[in-house]
Amino acid sequence: MGIDGKDEIEIIREVFTYINRFKDKIFVIKIDNNVIEDAYFPVLLKDLATLYNAGIRIIIVPGARKRIDEVLMQYGISSVFHGGVRITSEEAVPFVKMAAFDVTNKIMTGLAGLQINALVGNWIRAKGTGVIDGIDFKYTGEVDRILEEPLQRVIDDLFVPIIPVVGWNPVGRPYNLSSDDIALEVAYAVGAEKLFFISQEGTLNVKDFSIPLSVVSAPDGRISRMDEAAGELFLSLNKEKSEHLQTFRKALQGIKGGIKRVHIINSREGKGILAEIFSNLGAGTMIFQNEFDRIRSMKVDDIPEVLRLMQPFVQKGVLIPRDKRSLLDNLETFVVYETDGLIHGCASLTDWGNKVGEIAGVAVDPEYEKLGIGRKLIMYLITEASRQQFKKLFLLTTRTADWFESRGFSVGGLEDLPEAKRKAYNFTRNSRIMIMNLQQDT
Repeated sequence: MGIDGKDEIEIIREVFTYINRFKDKIFVIKIDNNVIEDAYFPVLLKDLATLYNAGIRIIIVPGARKRIDEVLMQYGISSVFHGGVRITSEEAVPFVKMAAFDVTNKIMTGLAGLQINALVGNWIRAKGTGVIDGIDFKYTGEVDRILEEPLQRVIDDLFVPIIPVVGWNPVGRPYNLSSDDIALEVAYAVGAEKLFFISQEGTLNVKDFSIPLSVVSAPDGRISRMDEAAGELFLSLNKEKSEHLQTFRKALQGIKGGIKRVHIINSREGKGILAEIFSNLGAGTMIFQNEFDRIRSMKVDDIPEVLRLMQPFVQKGVLIPRDKRSLLDNLETFVVYETDGLIHGCASLTDWGNKVGEIAGVAVDPEYEKLGIGRKLIMYLITEASRQQFKKLFLLTTRTADWFESRGFSVGGLEDLPEAKRKAYNFTRNSRIMIMNLQQDT
Protein backbone atom coordinates (compact mmCIF):
# COMPACT_ATOMS: atom_id res chain seq x y z
CA MET A 1 0.00 0.00 0.00
CA GLY A 2 1.39 3.41 -0.96
CA ILE A 3 1.72 6.52 1.12
CA ASP A 4 -1.74 7.71 0.07
CA GLY A 5 -3.31 4.54 1.37
CA LYS A 6 -1.43 4.87 4.64
CA ASP A 7 -2.64 8.45 5.02
CA GLU A 8 -6.23 7.38 4.48
CA ILE A 9 -5.94 4.68 7.14
CA GLU A 10 -4.46 7.21 9.58
CA ILE A 11 -7.36 9.55 8.90
CA ILE A 12 -9.86 6.75 9.57
CA ARG A 13 -8.12 5.88 12.84
CA GLU A 14 -8.14 9.51 13.87
CA VAL A 15 -11.85 9.90 13.11
CA PHE A 16 -12.86 6.79 15.04
CA THR A 17 -10.75 7.87 18.01
CA TYR A 18 -12.66 11.14 18.20
CA ILE A 19 -16.04 9.46 17.64
CA ASN A 20 -15.45 7.17 20.60
CA ARG A 21 -14.27 10.09 22.70
CA PHE A 22 -17.28 12.30 22.01
CA LYS A 23 -20.09 9.74 21.81
CA ASP A 24 -23.01 10.88 24.02
CA LYS A 25 -21.28 14.19 24.76
CA ILE A 26 -23.13 17.46 24.16
CA PHE A 27 -21.99 20.05 21.61
CA VAL A 28 -23.63 23.48 21.51
CA ILE A 29 -23.63 24.99 18.02
CA LYS A 30 -24.15 28.75 17.66
CA ILE A 31 -24.85 29.60 13.98
CA ASP A 32 -24.84 33.19 12.74
CA ASN A 33 -27.92 34.27 10.81
CA ASN A 34 -25.79 35.07 7.75
CA VAL A 35 -24.59 31.46 7.60
CA ILE A 36 -28.18 30.23 7.46
CA GLU A 37 -28.69 32.32 4.33
CA ASP A 38 -25.55 31.32 2.42
CA ALA A 39 -24.78 28.45 0.06
CA TYR A 40 -22.80 26.57 2.69
CA PHE A 41 -25.79 26.05 4.95
CA PRO A 42 -27.08 22.74 3.45
CA VAL A 43 -23.57 21.32 3.82
CA LEU A 44 -23.45 22.46 7.44
CA LEU A 45 -26.78 20.74 8.10
CA LYS A 46 -25.43 17.51 6.63
CA ASP A 47 -22.37 17.81 8.87
CA LEU A 48 -24.59 18.30 11.92
CA ALA A 49 -26.63 15.25 10.90
CA THR A 50 -23.36 13.30 10.69
CA LEU A 51 -22.49 14.33 14.24
CA TYR A 52 -25.94 13.30 15.45
CA ASN A 53 -25.72 9.92 13.72
CA ALA A 54 -22.28 9.38 15.30
CA GLY A 55 -23.91 9.58 18.74
CA ILE A 56 -22.98 13.17 19.55
CA ARG A 57 -25.80 15.19 21.09
CA ILE A 58 -26.17 18.66 19.63
CA ILE A 59 -28.02 21.81 20.64
CA ILE A 60 -28.43 24.55 18.03
CA VAL A 61 -28.66 28.26 18.84
CA PRO A 62 -29.28 30.28 15.66
CA GLY A 63 -28.67 34.01 15.46
CA ALA A 64 -31.52 36.05 14.00
CA ARG A 65 -30.27 39.65 13.72
CA LYS A 66 -30.34 39.78 9.92
CA ARG A 67 -33.82 38.25 9.74
CA ILE A 68 -35.11 40.60 12.46
CA ASP A 69 -33.74 43.55 10.48
CA GLU A 70 -35.54 42.31 7.37
CA VAL A 71 -38.89 41.76 9.08
CA LEU A 72 -38.83 45.10 10.94
CA MET A 73 -37.95 46.92 7.73
CA GLN A 74 -40.74 45.12 5.88
CA TYR A 75 -43.27 46.38 8.42
CA GLY A 76 -41.83 49.87 8.64
CA ILE A 77 -40.46 49.63 12.18
CA SER A 78 -37.13 51.34 12.78
CA SER A 79 -34.43 49.88 15.00
CA VAL A 80 -32.31 51.75 17.52
CA PHE A 81 -29.02 50.30 18.79
CA HIS A 82 -26.91 51.21 21.81
CA GLY A 83 -23.49 49.68 22.22
CA GLY A 84 -24.28 47.26 19.41
CA VAL A 85 -27.42 46.00 21.19
CA ARG A 86 -30.89 46.43 19.70
CA ILE A 87 -33.35 48.35 21.88
CA THR A 88 -36.51 46.32 21.32
CA SER A 89 -39.70 48.39 21.48
CA GLU A 90 -43.08 46.93 22.43
CA GLU A 91 -44.22 47.52 18.85
CA ALA A 92 -41.31 45.44 17.54
CA VAL A 93 -41.79 42.41 19.81
CA PRO A 94 -44.30 40.43 17.63
CA PHE A 95 -42.04 40.87 14.60
CA VAL A 96 -38.91 39.91 16.53
CA LYS A 97 -40.67 36.68 17.55
CA MET A 98 -41.78 36.13 13.94
CA ALA A 99 -38.21 36.52 12.67
CA ALA A 100 -36.69 34.38 15.42
CA PHE A 101 -39.05 31.48 14.74
CA ASP A 102 -38.62 31.85 10.97
CA VAL A 103 -34.94 31.10 11.47
CA THR A 104 -35.46 28.18 13.84
CA ASN A 105 -38.10 26.64 11.58
CA LYS A 106 -35.74 26.82 8.62
CA ILE A 107 -33.19 24.78 10.56
CA MET A 108 -35.79 22.30 11.80
CA THR A 109 -37.10 21.82 8.25
CA GLY A 110 -33.59 21.24 6.92
CA LEU A 111 -32.84 18.65 9.59
CA ALA A 112 -36.17 16.91 8.96
CA GLY A 113 -35.09 16.46 5.35
CA LEU A 114 -32.07 14.59 6.70
CA GLN A 115 -34.25 12.38 8.96
CA ILE A 116 -33.11 14.18 12.10
CA ASN A 117 -35.84 14.99 14.63
CA ALA A 118 -35.58 18.46 16.13
CA LEU A 119 -37.68 20.58 18.47
CA VAL A 120 -37.96 24.33 18.78
CA GLY A 121 -38.62 25.09 22.43
CA ASN A 122 -38.68 27.54 25.30
CA TRP A 123 -35.93 26.40 27.66
CA ILE A 124 -34.88 29.91 28.65
CA ARG A 125 -36.06 32.09 31.52
CA ALA A 126 -35.29 35.70 30.66
CA LYS A 127 -35.09 38.99 32.50
CA GLY A 128 -35.09 42.54 31.20
CA THR A 129 -31.82 44.35 30.63
CA GLY A 130 -33.51 47.39 32.18
CA VAL A 131 -31.99 50.86 32.18
CA ILE A 132 -28.24 51.25 31.70
CA ASP A 133 -26.56 54.68 31.63
CA GLY A 134 -30.00 56.24 31.33
CA ILE A 135 -30.94 54.08 28.31
CA ASP A 136 -34.07 51.94 28.66
CA PHE A 137 -33.59 48.72 26.70
CA LYS A 138 -37.32 47.96 26.94
CA TYR A 139 -38.01 44.45 25.61
CA THR A 140 -34.34 43.57 25.16
CA GLY A 141 -33.30 41.09 27.80
CA GLU A 142 -30.73 38.73 29.22
CA VAL A 143 -30.68 35.05 30.10
CA ASP A 144 -31.82 34.60 33.69
CA ARG A 145 -31.51 30.82 33.80
CA ILE A 146 -31.70 27.69 31.68
CA LEU A 147 -34.42 25.10 32.34
CA GLU A 148 -31.92 22.26 32.51
CA GLU A 149 -34.16 19.30 33.30
CA PRO A 150 -36.68 19.70 30.44
CA LEU A 151 -33.84 20.51 28.06
CA GLN A 152 -31.95 17.40 29.13
CA ARG A 153 -35.07 15.25 28.67
CA VAL A 154 -35.35 16.41 25.07
CA ILE A 155 -31.69 15.50 24.51
CA ASP A 156 -32.15 12.11 26.18
CA ASP A 157 -35.12 11.45 23.88
CA LEU A 158 -32.73 11.95 20.95
CA PHE A 159 -34.20 15.20 19.67
CA VAL A 160 -32.06 18.13 18.58
CA PRO A 161 -33.12 21.22 20.57
CA ILE A 162 -33.20 24.48 18.61
CA ILE A 163 -33.36 27.55 20.83
CA PRO A 164 -34.72 30.86 19.46
CA VAL A 165 -33.47 34.30 20.52
CA VAL A 166 -36.66 34.98 22.46
CA GLY A 167 -37.08 34.17 26.13
CA TRP A 168 -39.88 34.78 28.60
CA ASN A 169 -39.85 35.88 32.21
CA PRO A 170 -41.91 33.98 34.83
CA VAL A 171 -45.02 36.07 34.14
CA GLY A 172 -44.83 35.56 30.37
CA ARG A 173 -43.20 38.78 29.22
CA PRO A 174 -41.05 38.14 26.11
CA TYR A 175 -37.55 39.50 25.64
CA ASN A 176 -35.19 39.68 22.68
CA LEU A 177 -31.96 37.93 23.70
CA SER A 178 -28.41 37.65 22.39
CA SER A 179 -27.80 34.31 20.64
CA ASP A 180 -24.15 34.39 21.77
CA ASP A 181 -25.23 34.74 25.39
CA ILE A 182 -27.83 31.98 25.01
CA ALA A 183 -25.18 29.65 23.58
CA LEU A 184 -22.81 30.38 26.47
CA GLU A 185 -25.44 29.92 29.18
CA VAL A 186 -26.79 26.71 27.62
CA ALA A 187 -23.26 25.30 27.33
CA TYR A 188 -22.63 26.08 31.00
CA ALA A 189 -25.93 24.59 32.10
CA VAL A 190 -25.65 21.25 30.27
CA GLY A 191 -21.92 20.82 30.82
CA ALA A 192 -21.23 20.91 27.09
CA GLU A 193 -18.06 19.21 25.92
CA LYS A 194 -17.67 21.82 23.17
CA LEU A 195 -19.15 25.12 22.04
CA PHE A 196 -18.93 26.22 18.41
CA PHE A 197 -19.32 29.71 16.95
CA ILE A 198 -19.96 29.33 13.21
CA SER A 199 -19.95 32.57 11.24
CA GLN A 200 -18.75 34.22 8.04
CA GLU A 201 -15.99 36.07 9.88
CA GLY A 202 -12.54 35.42 8.44
CA THR A 203 -10.35 32.73 9.95
CA LEU A 204 -7.84 34.08 12.46
CA ASN A 205 -4.41 34.13 10.80
CA VAL A 206 -0.98 34.80 12.26
CA LYS A 207 -0.23 37.39 9.59
CA ASP A 208 -3.05 39.61 10.83
CA PHE A 209 -2.24 39.70 14.55
CA SER A 210 0.51 39.88 17.15
CA ILE A 211 0.87 36.30 18.34
CA PRO A 212 1.99 34.89 21.73
CA LEU A 213 4.72 32.26 21.49
CA SER A 214 2.49 29.47 22.86
CA VAL A 215 -0.09 29.81 20.07
CA VAL A 216 -0.21 26.87 17.64
CA SER A 217 -0.65 27.69 13.95
CA ALA A 218 -1.42 25.54 10.92
CA PRO A 219 0.86 25.41 7.84
CA ASP A 220 -1.39 27.94 6.07
CA GLY A 221 -0.98 30.45 8.90
CA ARG A 222 -4.36 29.82 10.50
CA ILE A 223 -4.32 30.15 14.29
CA SER A 224 -5.18 26.57 15.16
CA ARG A 225 -5.40 26.61 18.95
CA MET A 226 -4.40 28.38 22.14
CA ASP A 227 -5.12 27.98 25.83
CA GLU A 228 -6.85 30.45 28.12
CA ALA A 229 -3.64 32.20 29.23
CA ALA A 230 -2.48 32.64 25.64
CA GLY A 231 -5.96 33.90 24.74
CA GLU A 232 -5.77 36.63 27.38
CA LEU A 233 -2.35 37.67 26.13
CA PHE A 234 -3.56 37.56 22.52
CA LEU A 235 -6.34 40.04 23.32
CA SER A 236 -3.97 42.37 25.15
CA LEU A 237 -1.50 42.31 22.24
CA ASN A 238 -4.23 43.16 19.72
CA LYS A 239 -6.30 45.84 21.45
CA GLU A 240 -6.37 47.99 18.34
CA LYS A 241 -8.13 45.17 16.48
CA SER A 242 -10.75 44.63 19.17
CA GLU A 243 -13.69 45.05 16.79
CA HIS A 244 -12.49 42.04 14.78
CA LEU A 245 -12.21 39.85 17.87
CA GLN A 246 -15.72 40.01 19.32
CA THR A 247 -16.40 36.33 18.71
CA PHE A 248 -12.99 35.42 20.09
CA ARG A 249 -13.80 37.41 23.22
CA LYS A 250 -17.02 35.44 23.65
CA ALA A 251 -15.11 32.19 23.15
CA LEU A 252 -12.62 33.16 25.85
CA GLN A 253 -15.54 34.07 28.12
CA GLY A 254 -16.85 30.55 27.60
CA ILE A 255 -13.52 29.03 28.62
CA LYS A 256 -13.45 31.16 31.76
CA GLY A 257 -16.98 29.97 32.48
CA GLY A 258 -15.93 26.33 32.51
CA ILE A 259 -16.38 25.07 28.93
CA LYS A 260 -13.45 22.83 28.02
CA ARG A 261 -13.19 23.68 24.33
CA VAL A 262 -14.61 26.55 22.28
CA HIS A 263 -14.19 26.58 18.50
CA ILE A 264 -14.48 29.46 16.03
CA ILE A 265 -15.19 28.33 12.46
CA ASN A 266 -15.55 30.30 9.25
CA SER A 267 -18.45 28.77 7.33
CA ARG A 268 -17.01 29.77 3.96
CA GLU A 269 -13.59 28.20 4.27
CA GLY A 270 -14.02 24.66 3.11
CA LYS A 271 -13.56 21.83 5.57
CA GLY A 272 -15.90 23.06 8.29
CA ILE A 273 -17.02 21.53 11.53
CA LEU A 274 -16.19 17.87 10.81
CA ALA A 275 -12.55 18.66 10.09
CA GLU A 276 -12.40 20.81 13.20
CA ILE A 277 -13.68 17.97 15.38
CA PHE A 278 -12.23 14.85 13.80
CA SER A 279 -8.68 15.87 12.96
CA ASN A 280 -5.74 17.08 15.02
CA LEU A 281 -5.05 19.91 12.58
CA GLY A 282 -8.62 21.19 12.64
CA ALA A 283 -10.19 23.80 10.37
CA GLY A 284 -10.81 26.77 12.65
CA THR A 285 -9.47 28.16 15.91
CA MET A 286 -9.83 26.27 19.20
CA ILE A 287 -9.50 27.94 22.59
CA PHE A 288 -9.12 25.48 25.44
CA GLN A 289 -8.68 25.46 29.19
CA ASN A 290 -6.16 23.73 31.35
CA GLU A 291 -8.80 21.80 33.27
CA PHE A 292 -6.97 21.61 36.60
CA ASP A 293 -4.65 24.62 36.62
CA ARG A 294 -6.52 26.32 39.46
CA ILE A 295 -6.85 23.31 41.73
CA ARG A 296 -4.20 22.74 44.42
CA SER A 297 -3.74 21.06 47.78
CA MET A 298 -5.30 22.79 50.76
CA LYS A 299 -2.95 24.68 53.11
CA VAL A 300 -3.42 25.48 56.79
CA ASP A 301 -4.03 29.15 55.92
CA ASP A 302 -6.95 28.10 53.69
CA ILE A 303 -8.96 26.51 56.52
CA PRO A 304 -10.96 29.61 57.57
CA GLU A 305 -12.06 30.20 53.96
CA VAL A 306 -12.95 26.53 53.47
CA LEU A 307 -15.07 26.57 56.63
CA ARG A 308 -16.81 29.69 55.33
CA LEU A 309 -17.57 27.93 52.04
CA MET A 310 -18.94 24.89 53.83
CA GLN A 311 -21.16 26.69 56.34
CA PRO A 312 -24.21 27.30 54.06
CA PHE A 313 -24.14 23.66 52.97
CA VAL A 314 -23.91 22.49 56.58
CA GLN A 315 -26.95 24.61 57.44
CA LYS A 316 -28.89 23.04 54.55
CA GLY A 317 -27.92 19.54 55.66
CA VAL A 318 -25.89 18.91 52.49
CA LEU A 319 -22.57 18.60 54.37
CA ILE A 320 -21.77 17.26 57.82
CA PRO A 321 -20.37 19.86 60.27
CA ARG A 322 -16.59 20.26 60.30
CA ASP A 323 -14.31 22.39 62.45
CA LYS A 324 -10.72 23.59 62.25
CA ARG A 325 -9.38 20.51 64.04
CA SER A 326 -11.11 18.05 61.69
CA LEU A 327 -9.75 19.92 58.66
CA LEU A 328 -6.26 20.01 60.14
CA ASP A 329 -6.43 16.26 60.78
CA ASN A 330 -7.43 15.67 57.13
CA LEU A 331 -5.40 18.45 55.54
CA GLU A 332 -3.68 16.18 53.00
CA THR A 333 -7.00 14.89 51.66
CA PHE A 334 -8.42 18.30 50.65
CA VAL A 335 -7.97 20.30 47.49
CA VAL A 336 -9.21 23.82 46.77
CA TYR A 337 -10.14 25.74 43.63
CA GLU A 338 -8.37 29.10 43.64
CA THR A 339 -8.69 32.09 41.32
CA ASP A 340 -6.64 35.25 41.81
CA GLY A 341 -5.84 34.25 45.37
CA LEU A 342 -9.48 33.61 46.33
CA ILE A 343 -10.87 30.17 47.16
CA HIS A 344 -14.15 29.36 45.41
CA GLY A 345 -14.45 25.61 46.03
CA CYS A 346 -13.14 22.62 47.95
CA ALA A 347 -13.38 18.82 48.05
CA SER A 348 -11.56 15.87 49.61
CA LEU A 349 -10.36 12.42 48.58
CA THR A 350 -9.77 9.92 51.41
CA ASP A 351 -8.02 6.59 50.99
CA TRP A 352 -9.88 3.87 52.90
CA GLY A 353 -7.42 1.15 51.91
CA ASN A 354 -7.89 -1.78 49.54
CA LYS A 355 -7.88 0.68 46.60
CA VAL A 356 -11.13 2.31 47.74
CA GLY A 357 -11.49 6.09 48.05
CA GLU A 358 -14.14 8.49 49.31
CA ILE A 359 -15.02 11.88 47.85
CA ALA A 360 -16.44 14.25 50.44
CA GLY A 361 -16.63 17.87 51.56
CA VAL A 362 -17.59 19.23 48.13
CA ALA A 363 -18.54 22.90 48.45
CA VAL A 364 -18.60 25.72 45.88
CA ASP A 365 -19.27 29.40 46.44
CA PRO A 366 -22.86 29.91 45.13
CA GLU A 367 -21.78 33.04 43.24
CA TYR A 368 -19.47 30.88 41.13
CA GLU A 369 -21.69 27.84 40.55
CA LYS A 370 -22.07 28.60 36.83
CA LEU A 371 -18.32 28.29 36.31
CA GLY A 372 -18.45 24.50 36.60
CA ILE A 373 -16.12 24.48 39.62
CA GLY A 374 -17.90 21.54 41.27
CA ARG A 375 -17.52 19.43 38.14
CA LYS A 376 -13.83 20.36 37.84
CA LEU A 377 -13.13 19.41 41.44
CA ILE A 378 -14.87 16.05 41.05
CA MET A 379 -13.12 15.28 37.77
CA TYR A 380 -9.79 16.25 39.32
CA LEU A 381 -10.32 13.84 42.22
CA ILE A 382 -11.45 11.07 39.87
CA THR A 383 -8.28 11.62 37.86
CA GLU A 384 -6.20 11.60 41.02
CA ALA A 385 -7.89 8.39 42.23
CA SER A 386 -7.15 6.75 38.87
CA ARG A 387 -3.53 7.90 39.12
CA GLN A 388 -3.31 6.22 42.53
CA GLN A 389 -4.83 3.08 40.96
CA PHE A 390 -7.96 3.10 43.10
CA LYS A 391 -10.49 0.50 42.02
CA LYS A 392 -13.57 2.21 43.42
CA LEU A 393 -14.81 5.57 44.65
CA PHE A 394 -17.79 6.22 46.88
CA LEU A 395 -19.50 9.23 48.38
CA LEU A 396 -22.45 9.92 50.67
CA THR A 397 -24.98 12.58 49.75
CA THR A 398 -28.39 13.71 50.96
CA ARG A 399 -29.34 16.30 48.33
CA THR A 400 -27.17 15.94 45.23
CA ALA A 401 -27.48 12.31 44.12
CA ASP A 402 -28.81 13.29 40.68
CA TRP A 403 -25.88 15.64 40.12
CA PHE A 404 -23.36 12.90 40.88
CA GLU A 405 -25.29 10.33 38.86
CA SER A 406 -25.07 12.61 35.81
CA ARG A 407 -21.30 12.60 36.27
CA GLY A 408 -20.80 8.85 36.18
CA PHE A 409 -21.68 7.64 39.68
CA SER A 410 -24.36 5.03 40.31
CA VAL A 411 -26.53 4.26 43.35
CA GLY A 412 -24.97 1.78 45.73
CA GLY A 413 -25.74 0.18 49.08
CA LEU A 414 -24.16 -0.30 52.49
CA GLU A 415 -22.40 -3.41 51.23
CA ASP A 416 -20.39 -1.18 48.85
CA LEU A 417 -18.77 0.72 51.73
CA PRO A 418 -15.52 -0.29 53.47
CA GLU A 419 -16.21 -2.02 56.77
CA ALA A 420 -15.03 0.90 58.92
CA LYS A 421 -17.19 3.35 56.97
CA ARG A 422 -20.16 0.97 57.15
CA LYS A 423 -19.92 0.84 60.94
CA ALA A 424 -19.80 4.65 61.09
CA TYR A 425 -22.76 5.15 58.73
CA ASN A 426 -25.28 7.61 60.18
CA PHE A 427 -28.73 6.08 59.71
CA THR A 428 -30.35 9.28 60.97
CA ARG A 429 -28.88 11.25 58.05
CA ASN A 430 -29.87 8.36 55.73
CA SER A 431 -27.41 9.55 53.05
CA ARG A 432 -27.55 8.00 49.63
CA ILE A 433 -24.50 5.97 48.71
CA MET A 434 -23.03 6.70 45.26
CA ILE A 435 -20.40 4.46 43.65
CA MET A 436 -17.98 4.77 40.74
CA ASN A 437 -15.94 1.77 39.60
CA LEU A 438 -12.57 2.88 38.22
CA GLN A 439 -11.06 -0.56 37.44
CA GLN A 440 -12.61 -3.87 36.55
CA ASP A 441 -11.56 -6.82 38.68
CA THR A 442 -9.42 -9.23 36.74
